[in-house]
Amino acid sequence: MDLVLTGIVAGVLGTLVMDLLNHLFARAGLLLRIDMRMIGRMSAGWTHGRFCYRDPGEMKQVENESLLGYLTHYAIGLGLAVPFVLGWDLLVGGPVSPVWALAFGVLTTVASVFFVYPSMGLGVFGRRSPEGIKAPISSLANHSFFGVGMAVAVGLI
Repeated sequence: MDLVLTGIVAGVLGTLVMDLLNHLFARAGLLLRIDMRMIGRMSAGWTHGRFCYRDPGEMKQVENESLLGYLTHYAIGLGLAVPFVLGWDLLVGGPVSPVWALAFGVLTTVASVFFVYPSMGLGVFGRRSPEGIKAPISSLANHSFFGVGMAVAVGLI
């Protein structure tokens, strides 16, 4: 299969698995729910050159913020998976290993704790989150789920 298509399938499936498992674990109270509205507000700020907030309350509601959040979330999943698959082929050669896809998914937690949380005004590792340590733990779990979805995708293709 074409490498770009493999990356697209891995990105979509990884993000879908992340969302589905997050929904289940959040309903059980084990993880924080991914808030697509907040992601939508954050990405709306990006379109206006605002990449960092001091407090999440500074992010104003925007029209269709949930939809914008989902589109941003899946675009980021694709933006991570496609270069990973292409880079693997260029640097390592051959098909992507599911084990390395899982490891890459876990490593994407770095983007969340060092970029997304600070962008939203929650600080590095979400240290200003009212939920405390549950924020970075949820991020690690969610990105592990992303890795599982990517691993399944590259394992099946």
